Amino acid sequence: MTTSQEELLPGTRRALLHRIAVAQAEGRTPSLVAAVVRDGRAVWHGSRTSVDGHGPDENVQYRIGSITKTFTAVLVLRLRDEGLLDLGDPLEKHLPGTGAGEATLAELLAHTAGLAAESPGPWWERSPGSLRPELTDVLGEQPFLHPGGRRFHYSNPGYTLLGALVEKLRGAAWEDVLRREVLEPLGLESTSAQPRAPHAGGWAVHPWADVMLPEPTEDLGRMAPAGQLWSTTGDLAKFAAFLAKGDDRVLSAETVREMRTPAAPAEAADVVDGATYGLGMQVQSRDGRLLVGHSGSLPGFLANLTISVADDVAAVVLANCTSGPLLGSVGADLVRIVAEAEPRIPEPWRPLPEVDAAVLELAGPWYWGTHAFALRLTTEGGVSLDPLNGVGRRSRFRRNGDGTWTGLEGYFAGELLRAVRRPDGGVSHLDLGSFVFTRQPYDEGSPVPGGVDPEGWRGIG
Repeated sequence: MTTSQEELLPGTRRALLHRIAVAQAEGRTPSLVAAVVRDGRAVWHGSRTSVDGHGPDENVQYRIGSITKTFTAVLVLRLRDEGLLDLGDPLEKHLPGTGAGEATLAELLAHTAGLAAESPGPWWERSPGSLRPELTDVLGEQPFLHPGGRRFHYSNPGYTLLGALVEKLRGAAWEDVLRREVLEPLGLESTSAQPRAPHAGGWAVHPWADVMLPEPTEDLGRMAPAGQLWSTTGDLAKFAAFLAKGDDRVLSAETVREMRTPAAPAEAADVVDGATYGLGMQVQSRDGRLLVGHSGSLPGFLANLTISVADDVAAVVLANCTSGPLLGSVGADLVRIVAEAEPRIPEPWRPLPEVDAAVLELAGPWYWGTHAFALRLTTEGGVSLDPLNGVGRRSRFRRNGDGTWTGLEGYFAGELLRAVRRPDGGVSHLDLGSFVFTRQPYDEGSPVPGGVDPEGWRGIG
């Protein structure tokens, strides 16, 4: 795939090239390749290399490490959407005898099961997977370090278990299921479990001298679902577009939104850093921008995928060194450069194709006590409720088809909103999870809990 270089302004393209050039030079990596995605497709590709001649392009494979986990999470959520499991299920229900069966599937996806971060024995990323042929070899004798559901603790063995779950329920190897259900539908032809030419070699760069050492390339065996994959910036650009908007051939927009939603309790340091974890995706706040995606590393390789859904911009950055440039920062900067230099142009405003008069009647100001809110109709057929002063609880609501709506976010997520009508058919008030919203502050004509003083509003005299 050859991507167009003409869709970004010359100044933007130069700023992107400058950023990756600084990263490659200061990070002392043999090569670095990057891509930017906007409006669902790659619009820029750049690379820097220490080798004279043709640099790597969007068709050169690099190992992507833990970005593999996001692919594995997609497979698990496909099983959930098909009704074959529930995320609240304990692993034991579907994959008995692991020794970690009390962990729920949601906890494994969000790294909150309390499992150890690494597998016991030799450094698993730099030793053959044949040393860990069974799940018991991956988990060890004491797989749990923390109580389940209490804290975020990144776990490679946890995603090994999820890969085994996929194999059990699909009756096929993880790699085969991934290729059939994700890679082929999304057109990720250059993503594979084993390297395919053209691919970069992995290197370790000496920390105190400009010399290099080749890194071994090991097959991770059982732990493949945690970090095995090789891919290209071209393929990961397509994957980023999918994670932003969904694709009904793989996962719906609603399910990928669920993946991007924080699912792990943050520790104090995480709160300060503005970082948390969803279902197979990292979530962070950076420079006032919400970014989602995943990073990855294996000996000889670094990888990062960063998405700003609000800006409709994503970045992919790959490098072939064990340690070097902070690719998370590079990816975030590439997104920022495009978002600030060429901000997203909104779709034209268009009136609704049709409107229910009974719903339109609800639009406008409402009061919870003395707090003023505005109810608006949304283009998706639902409604939104927002504080008029911009501060406080807000939510969008999904229409249920029976005159009620269900909250989608924030304090009111999952709560039921309904309009309560008087015997004459007029609207008395809104009931939102027992909260009464009235047309006037403490409207004496509405059933305000606790009643309203009969003397009404008054001054200080």
